[in-house]
Amino acid sequence: MPSHTPVLIAGAGPVGLALAGDLAWRGVRSIIVERSDGTITQPKMDLLGPRTMEFCRRWGLEQAVHNSPYNPDHPQDCIWLESLSGYEFGREPFPTPREESPPPQSPVKRERCPQDMFDPILRRWVESLPLASLRYNTELVSFSETADGVTAILRSAGGSEETVAADYLVGADGGSSTVRQALDIKMLGKPALTHTTNAIFRCKNFWDLHDKKKGYRFIFIGPEGTWSTLVAIDGHDRYRFSVVGDENRRTLSEDEVRALIVRAMGKDFDFEILSIMPWVRRELLAENYGSGRVYITGDAAHLNSPTGAFGMNTGMQDSVDLGWKLAAMIQGWGGPDLLASYEAERRPVAARNIQEATNNLTRMISPRQHLSAAVFEPGPAGDAARQTFGDAYTEMMKFEWFTLQTHLGYRYDASPVIVPDGTDAPNDPPMEYTQTARPGSRAPHVWLAEGKSTLDLFGRGFVLLRFAPSIDVSALEAAARSHGVPLQVIDIDHAAARALYVNRLVLVRPDGFVAWRADALPSDAASLIDTVRGAAVHMADRQPRIQAGRTH
Repeated sequence: MPSHTPVLIAGAGPVGLALAGDLAWRGVRSIIVERSDGTITQPKMDLLGPRTMEFCRRWGLEQAVHNSPYNPDHPQDCIWLESLSGYEFGREPFPTPREESPPPQSPVKRERCPQDMFDPILRRWVESLPLASLRYNTELVSFSETADGVTAILRSAGGSEETVAADYLVGADGGSSTVRQALDIKMLGKPALTHTTNAIFRCKNFWDLHDKKKGYRFIFIGPEGTWSTLVAIDGHDRYRFSVVGDENRRTLSEDEVRALIVRAMGKDFDFEILSIMPWVRRELLAENYGSGRVYITGDAAHLNSPTGAFGMNTGMQDSVDLGWKLAAMIQGWGGPDLLASYEAERRPVAARNIQEATNNLTRMISPRQHLSAAVFEPGPAGDAARQTFGDAYTEMMKFEWFTLQTHLGYRYDASPVIVPDGTDAPNDPPMEYTQTARPGSRAPHVWLAEGKSTLDLFGRGFVLLRFAPSIDVSALEAAARSHGVPLQVIDIDHAAARALYVNRLVLVRPDGFVAWRADALPSDAASLIDTVRGAAVHMADRQPRIQAGRTH
């Protein structure tokens, strides 16, 4: 007989690791397999957004991330310039990680933690959890799906194969996802925005070689427009140099890459190239996220330009949304349509973030169309041209630097497991985020006491915040209990929280999103519980995808 696991996860990048950890944190076993050995030679991301850090706080990982090897004293300025030895056009100053404080809307701040630092933190966490089995050098070969579960064939690096039965399979296996391809899910959008080449190099005296103040990201602009970027990948002596390219595929040799790095410096210097990786910026969204017993998440479901740091952070949001819903199904209290809400909630968010990332890329490379040759000329005329260009570019790039609305302001307005309250959706400007407890929104953060946020109340199950203790909520508690739905009632006596949450009763889901709010319980509390657990959703036009014995 094959071994059995409630959830089988293909892919142990940050999204797959987060899903396995979140499931274990909720009391659900999983097996997570990864075809590689987990070594990261080219960190694909280096910023954990505030929502990802809120998850890390929930899981007890906030301090581990904060203490990562990234240099906490390295300034995070973003700079656009001709070269490190040439003209500087503009600069957006940001504090060092040590100096930066959380925004008023969150108990945590974003953290600079590249993937080769973040993945090991997640890996150690998952390996410490008895309910998670992490297997590297193991790949998912194939799977068959029935109405009752999935049977998968796994193969180790040595060639031995194993059959595993699972209640659910999740493909967190990246842009070339085996799971997505087996399900014949198409990716819609633009397969190639730019063909880019990344080079990681080391230079120990980098900041002594030019006159530019330290920063995190440098955008190099020449007569042809924006042609490369450079990032202080660890804040010490490693740097990621990216040749932006265009829609045409081009393979650069190490000598060509080296010459371009020298051009960015503005003079020859000594450095060591550690790795070179060509890649493609994409604008792609899966036509669906799976159904029945098999789902996809992270890069398997959406691919975007890294401009804005939305890719991995969007995937982390996927993992938390899917995690509590899988746990609900396995623990027996999730309704038959709960998992269908995963796509209904997450796909529109991915579409929004993909478009915003492309918009940021367009702004970054816009000098190709709007650059004046005068900005490279010496003298007063050149100075004036540089001032005009620099000011305009600086103002335009603020859309990429100030993204709290994108990271925290995403909403599930059309979710079938959210109960709308009839209020209008907020219309925040792109760079501003105003907290709201409107159903479908992230439950707002308020400091209830020193070190204790409202967000610390959420995660394990449903939470009913009661701002008027005299209200009898026993009918809701009984309805939840009858279906095994985890529900905790918490009385809040806090003026600022009461004002922000508006209503006297606010029901918050395990992922920290508001599911319902009102000043009194509905007459049919059982119907409310059925709705939020996915048992009162009727999708008449939804056709079953699973066929007994179907093989992928």
